[in-house]
Amino acid sequence: MATLKAVRGTRDLLPPETELWNRIEATARKVFARYHFGEIRTPIFEDTGLFARSVGEETDIVSKEMYTWEDRARAQSEKSQSLTLRPENTAGVVRAYIEHKLGESGLLQKLYYIGPQFRRERPQKGRYRQFWQIGAEVIGPPSAGSESPLRDAEVLEMLATLLDELHIEGWTLELNSVGSSADRARYNDVLRAALIPVAPRICADCQRRAVTNPLRVLDCKVHEDQAIIDSLPKITDSLDQESKDHFAAVTAALDAAGVAYKLNPRLVRGLDYYTRTTFEFTHGGLGAQNALLGGGRYDGLSEAIGGPKAPGIGFAMGLDRLVLTLQSTEPDQKAAAPRGVDAYIAPLGEKLNAAALVLARELRRAGLSVELGDGSFRLRKSFEAADKVARRIVILGEDELQSGILTVKDFASGVQTKVPRAKLAAMLAK
Repeated sequence: MATLKAVRGTRDLLPPETELWNRIEATARKVFARYHFGEIRTPIFEDTGLFARSVGEETDIVSKEMYTWEDRARAQSEKSQSLTLRPENTAGVVRAYIEHKLGESGLLQKLYYIGPQFRRERPQKGRYRQFWQIGAEVIGPPSAGSESPLRDAEVLEMLATLLDELHIEGWTLELNSVGSSADRARYNDVLRAALIPVAPRICADCQRRAVTNPLRVLDCKVHEDQAIIDSLPKITDSLDQESKDHFAAVTAALDAAGVAYKLNPRLVRGLDYYTRTTFEFTHGGLGAQNALLGGGRYDGLSEAIGGPKAPGIGFAMGLDRLVLTLQSTEPDQKAAAPRGVDAYIAPLGEKLNAAALVLARELRRAGLSVELGDGSFRLRKSFEAADKVARRIVILGEDELQSGILTVKDFASGVQTKVPRAKLAAMLAK
């Protein structure tokens, strides 16, 4: 019988690597809390129509990469429904915003999420078919200031803070404006006309996009097409004055806050719902596919899926790629071991197993991490096991149990001491 393995494009995350994942997530939660974001958890699958209407049917995500199936009706009164594993989380958050009438509070909703997404892409370094994202959205009625360029700048400043607190150095913020929906329509016409003479020389996907959705041509990753794409008209030349003023206010706020950025007029992102500000944070440690995270403003997304006017801005960062970046900048993270539990309790004989569990319970309730040995082990085996995972070993024999004086050995110093049980927790905590 063949050995079962993880499905292609997925992987198991194991200790000690998960220690690094947990550190990233914990840091993100702390930073988000300081900016008054609360956590939202949406379903892992949604109605397929949500992504078709929001992300865009001509995007690679919807046209090629989604995991979609027909959920058959179980009764004659029911209709079958097309369902999709979420390929991104913004659409689900906006759907929840509409469904739960969060806009009726009149306040900005600042929401973050941490969870898996699914796309049927070609697996490669840092890119998986099940991948994890940390993301956040700021959305609300215009009366709450959701259209303000200050919201854009605040999100970007928060991300700069998060990367700094994760000790990721050398990142670059790339920034652009794709304008309003009217600007995009105007630019699409300009781009479509400019693509006619060069279409025969670009890849088959871009030849199709040149007709159906010219803006998506700018997302092309085919090396041979890049020189042609670089020669195409820039979207910044099609912006109206309102969009230009909005973008100027964003960059002015970033300048005031000391957040460095680089303008990139080709940056349109791969989702159709973006308007005005779009951005990516990149890092040289990731190679050619160097995006750490990205996002942008989506002022018409709520209306596109049947909700009220609710401008918003958000981002998503791939945890897989963030971990790779940390491992490239902190080489010891590749083999970083857990910090070691505070104590390993070694009962001397199986009759002392229950007493050892009681002692472990006391120490754990005092906030210490404890590994529990077994009385069937010989003392040498207990020492070998303890030395692999713990900073100290606590020996619990009949004498220690009766006297209340426990034998503790510190592996780093090699010192062995006697410690009263009442003072054990405090000693181990040092």
